[in-house]
Amino acid sequence: MPLLDEQTVTAERRGNDRFPIQSELRYKLLEGKGDPDSGMGRTLNMSSSGVLFTSEKELPVGRRVELSVDWPAQLNENCGLKLVALGKIVRSSQEAAAIRIDKYDFRTRATARVKTAGSAN
Repeated sequence: MPLLDEQTVTAERRGNDRFPIQSELRYKLLEGKGDPDSGMGRTLNMSSSGVLFTSEKELPVGRRVELSVDWPAQLNENCGLKLVALGKIVRSSQEAAAIRIDKYDFRTRATARVKTAGSAN
């Protein structure tokens, strides 16, 4: 008795698990002529090798893109992080795009502290 049927193996060809992380992001198309094309979206799922995200319009397959994703974890419990990923668009529609990650880095996010009346500092 086989452990996996042929249909299951064919349907799931990804080499990395995808996680349903949903965070705000900004994207910027690179290597274009003129001003860089940019927009906002939201991640739908992520893996160590790719990101599926909503986009404001259909993005050109094959173009390099930089994503800046608000990361859900914090550094030292008080410093926000963002994931900055560089990659190529491998799939795109009017609502969403997928990239294959070539390089990534975690950076700190600037956070504004709001003072309330009566608080110290």
